[in-house]
Amino acid sequence: MRKIFATVALLAAAGGALSGCSVSAGADDGKETVVVGYQSKTINTVTAGTLLRGLGYFEKRLGGRYRVEWQDYDTGAPITAKMVAGKIDIGSMGDYPLLINASRTQGVSAARTRLVSVTGYNLRGGLNSVVVAPSSKARTLADLKDAKVSASSGSAGHGTLVQALERAGLDPATDVEVVNQQPPVGASALQSGNVQGYAQFVAWPGLLVFKNQARLVYDGSALDVPTFHGVVVREAYAKERPEVLQAFLQAQIDATKYLHEHPVEAAEAVAKATGLPPEVVYLYNGRDGIATFDVTLKSRLLAALDHDQKYLKSIGTDFTGVDVAKFADDSYIRKAYGASYDADATGTVNAARISGTDAACGTTAGDPAKAGELWLTGEDTLRPAATPTCLLRQIAAATSGGGSVRAAYVPDAATGTHWFADRSVWVRDPAAEENERFKPFTTRDGAEAFVKEHARAAVVGYDEALKAAAGGASR
Repeated sequence: MRKIFATVALLAAAGGALSGCSVSAGADDGKETVVVGYQSKTINTVTAGTLLRGLGYFEKRLGGRYRVEWQDYDTGAPITAKMVAGKIDIGSMGDYPLLINASRTQGVSAARTRLVSVTGYNLRGGLNSVVVAPSSKARTLADLKDAKVSASSGSAGHGTLVQALERAGLDPATDVEVVNQQPPVGASALQSGNVQGYAQFVAWPGLLVFKNQARLVYDGSALDVPTFHGVVVREAYAKERPEVLQAFLQAQIDATKYLHEHPVEAAEAVAKATGLPPEVVYLYNGRDGIATFDVTLKSRLLAALDHDQKYLKSIGTDFTGVDVAKFADDSYIRKAYGASYDADATGTVNAARISGTDAACGTTAGDPAKAGELWLTGEDTLRPAATPTCLLRQIAAATSGGGSVRAAYVPDAATGTHWFADRSVWVRDPAAEENERFKPFTTRDGAEAFVKEHARAAVVGYDEALKAAAGGASR
């Protein structure tokens, strides 16, 4: 990286060799090529990557004037390296990689980048998690003391791990051994037992849990620190080809609207393109999913980005400070978005909401802190549930009638993080109202914290909760 950075600086000093666009003429039709770097499996960037590419909205907005080259990577680091070298024009990545991107490019005008939009975010930090093997004895993050934990150095998942360990009273530098691995490599290492923990970003933790290859031990939402992914552009490119950037941002807005209006179709399209199970994609990108998709640059997200800098410095990634206010530039997305930008930039309501009538309880589903969904095999639409208890009743009724569950989603009773119902830790609270007697939690730690504060509450198994809710024994 230092060699690339030095080369860029020399070229810039020698007359701005990279100050022009990185586009190259096509050999067959003479069209210039705009290069977009994205992460197909980092599924809360899909509105600037996988989904956008599949829908063809960017190409349509360009009107055939340019050729688009899509380059797919597992993490944001190689995208940044290529942006420094002038070989990628527009890229998307997570908050920690965004900071590294800014740090690597801000000192050289030819390579300087700007954060111009957001793809998906979670205000509590739920896009990043730590999982362990299903058979692990670890119940809390503190139980990983003296263990090896796989993480991609400088990633959002790594940043969450550092902050979470600190809050758990552990020294991230000495109490755990962080093994720098790409997400697929780390997943294999966890299964083989070469590492005891796995700290990663969307959608890897959910994927491993869904496949019964891992168990969630730390929900990033417990940090209550916003996390997000965003779009960066080389500033020189944005100035020389403003029409291309505007087309990209308008296309991203189009893709975001499509995802809001067609969450199931979008999840299935992303699943087909990436090989991920659609049930996992929907967990993050579906109605009231872990990720909220909104292109605006919100002050809370930028404040969190600034907050993350001290943790990124502690990781030892050769990171220098970033002026976030200068790095973030909403002038481009503001122009593409239109008159409602200021009002919408202050809002944080997920535009893709669970709604409808709960068939089991006969009530309306709509409260995001309680509402869930049931996805049955053979059905193209998901059934809304007003509360987790009502969802259990729907599952019991469907399966007793011969139905098969593809996935069932419930919000954590404390953090609101959506999770798979059959992978959640359930608590029975006899003191609660009848339709809210069973409460799900993403982790055992979270469930036990609730039990400590509610004298009659107790942790129960999923099958026990299902049977009790179905039989009306929730009292």
